[in-house]
Amino acid sequence: MIDPHAPAPGQAPPRPAPARVGPARLPVRPGTGRFLVLAGVFVCAACGLVYELELVALASYLMGDSVTQASVVLSVMVFAMGVGSLLAKHLRRHAAVAFGAIEATLALVGGCSAMALYAVFAWTGGWGGVWADGPRCLLVAFSLAIGLLIGAEVPLLMELIQRIRRQDAGGAVADLFAADYVGALVGGLAFPFLLLPLLGQLTGALLTGAVNVVAGGALVLGLFRRDLTPRGRWLLLAANLAVLGLLGTAAALAGDFERAARQAVYGDDVRVALRTGVQEVVLVGGTRGRPLNLFLDGRLRVSGHDERRYHEALVHPAMAGPHARVLILGGGDGLAVREVLRHPGVERVDVVELDADVVRLARTDPALARLNGHAYADPRVHVTTADAFDWLRGAPPAAYDVVIEDLPDPGITASTKLYAQEFYGLARRTLAPGGRLVVHAGSDSLRPRVFWTVNATVRAAGLRTVPYRVGGRDPGFAAGPDRTPGALGAPHGWGFVLAARSTPVLRLDPGAPRPRTLTPDALAADIRAALRTRVPGVRPSTLVRPRYSG
Repeated sequence: MIDPHAPAPGQAPPRPAPARVGPARLPVRPGTGRFLVLAGVFVCAACGLVYELELVALASYLMGDSVTQASVVLSVMVFAMGVGSLLAKHLRRHAAVAFGAIEATLALVGGCSAMALYAVFAWTGGWGGVWADGPRCLLVAFSLAIGLLIGAEVPLLMELIQRIRRQDAGGAVADLFAADYVGALVGGLAFPFLLLPLLGQLTGALLTGAVNVVAGGALVLGLFRRDLTPRGRWLLLAANLAVLGLLGTAAALAGDFERAARQAVYGDDVRVALRTGVQEVVLVGGTRGRPLNLFLDGRLRVSGHDERRYHEALVHPAMAGPHARVLILGGGDGLAVREVLRHPGVERVDVVELDADVVRLARTDPALARLNGHAYADPRVHVTTADAFDWLRGAPPAAYDVVIEDLPDPGITASTKLYAQEFYGLARRTLAPGGRLVVHAGSDSLRPRVFWTVNATVRAAGLRTVPYRVGGRDPGFAAGPDRTPGALGAPHGWGFVLAARSTPVLRLDPGAPRPRTLTPDALAADIRAALRTRVPGVRPSTLVRPRYSG
C-alpha cells in the first residue's frame, strides 16, 4: 500500500514540526500566574528605565552637554534593544531559565554601571589626555549591554505569559506592554524625585539592581520552578545570591568609594562636598594658605588663583556710569557682589541665584566668606532664590542701572536658555535709561564661535555691544561644557560683552577705587584682543534654535 504522505521520488522528506512546549506547571491558578508575570514586567521595566536615566544623568555630569549624552545613550540603547529581541528568539524553548539569567546579569551590569563609569572617569584622567575617551567608550558599552538585556526580556516574557494561558497575540501584547509602560512611568518618576535626592546616583543604581534581581529571581524560582531542573534551580539561586552579595557589598562601600574618587578628581584638600537640589557643590582649599577653588557640578567656577581678574573685568566696566541700582543674575558665591560694593553710590544690589545652598556657603563658609569680603552681610544686598529666566519675566521695567550676568558657560546645555535672544530681551527691558548690561560669554580663545554667538545674540535683542576679554589660566579643569577641550593648564581668557541701548564705552569709573588687575590701557588692549578672534557669519541663538555648539 502506498503511503499518501510519502515524498515523491527525488523529493526530500518534510521536516518534522518543531515540538511545542507544553503549558507551564504552575503552583498557582493561571489567573494568579498571569498577574504575577505582569507584576514582574512592571518591576523590570521600572528598573530598566532607571538604568537608562542614571547613565544619562551621570554622563551629563561627568562629560557635559546633556543633549549629546542623552542622544548617545538613548539611540544606542534602543538599537541594542532591537538586537536583543532578535537574539532572544533562540531562547524561547528555555524561556524561564533564560529570563532568570538575563535578569541577574542585567541587575549586575545596570546596578554597577554608575560606579564603574565614575571610577574610569576619576582614575584614568577623565579630564583629558590619552584616556579622555575612556568614559565615553564605557558609556556606549554600558548602553549597548543594558539595551541588549532589556530587549531580550520582552520575547521571553511573551513566551512565559502565553504558556500560562494561550490568548490571541494582540491581547497578549497589549497586556505585556501596558505593564511595561506603566512600570517605565514609575521608574522614570522615581529616579529624579526619590532615588537621586535620597540615595544619590551610585547607591540608587545599586538598589535598583537589587530590586531587579529579586523580582526576576522570585518570578522564575517561585512561579516557573517546575520548568527548571534541580541543577538549574540551584545554579540560578546561587547566581542571584551572588549578584545580591556583590551589589550589597558595593552599596556598603559606596561612601568610601565616592570619597576616594572625589579626592582623585579634586585632590586631597576637599573641605565641603554636598549635593544640593540643583547641583553638586565642592569647595577645595581655602585654608593654610592654599587658594580656594569652588566647583559646581565638577566644573571650576571660582579659582582662588585668578578669580579677581575675572570678577573685576566682569563688574568694573559695567559700573562706569549710573549704578545706584544693580541686578546680578547668578553669582551666588558673592564675588561679583564684592566688586559692586566697592563703588560709592550703590544703593541696592539684587542677586537672583538658583541654588540657595551656594548663597548659604558664601555666607557661612569662613574661606569663601573671607574671599567675598562678607558681601552678604551688607544690608544693601537682597537675595532671591529663583531661575533667572523666570524671574526676569516678572521683573519691573527700567528698574536697574546695571545688570550683571554671572552665569555658567553658554555652551553648557542647561544654561542655553540664559544666553538666548529672548533672555536678553527680558534683561533689556529691566534697564533704566543709560543702563548697561554685561555678560560673561565664555572663552574667546577656546570656543570663539560660542563667544561671538553671544555677541550676535545680545545685538539681536536690540542692544549695542563692545566685546572684550581678559587673560587667565586654567589650573587643570575645563570650564566649558566639555571636560576635555584641550591641554590642561593652557593659557586662555574669559570673554565678556558690554551692552547698552547706545554704543557703550569700555572704561573704568574714575570715582571708584582702582581695580587691582585692570587699567584703562589694558581695557583698550582687551578689546583689540577680542576682535582678533572674531568669527564672521555667526547667527543669534534663540530658545528654539540654540546655536552654542562649540
